[in-house]
Amino acid sequence: MRPGQAARGGTGRHPDGDPLSGVLASARRRATRDGDRQVDTAHLLHSLLEADPCSREALDAGGPGRVARVLAYLAQRSIGYGLRWSGMVEDSGAVPVVRADAGPGWSPAAGAALRLARERAAARGADAAEGADLLAAFAADPGCRAVQVLRAAGVDPVPVAAEAACDRGYWGDGPVVG
Repeated sequence: MRPGQAARGGTGRHPDGDPLSGVLASARRRATRDGDRQVDTAHLLHSLLEADPCSREALDAGGPGRVARVLAYLAQRSIGYGLRWSGMVEDSGAVPVVRADAGPGWSPAAGAALRLARERAAARGADAAEGADLLAAFAADPGCRAVQVLRAAGVDPVPVAAEAACDRGYWGDGPVVG
């Protein structure tokens, strides 16, 4: 049994009905604390790695210490690494954005990632997106801040997304990103 499955009782349902609700709330708090106008994909990645054991496992599957390296970059966000993003709206333009996706306070790229994660969940018949869905959504947008952080830490996001998806049995032999 994978970490997190016991919490769902093996039914595929999270106790509160939305496996990412805590991640979204944490990302909002993180953005507010950092003084950012919008929640971006780096906020989402930081909160996802703190909250989702399966996402951490997928990241570390490529080598030990990867989670720590990524979290170190994310922790430096407010003291240097992410200052170049300060006051800028995250919109890589790589993934089509529907502005009403995530509501006010979300960057266009974060809104697009959440929409894509929900679409991936729906495609596999799930009621709500999980961490693997969000990792795949990040990997589908090579210009988003989450991917910039992963690459800066020496992590290729596509294999991480594939590892998370296959580990959860979501897409079988089919494509994970794209």
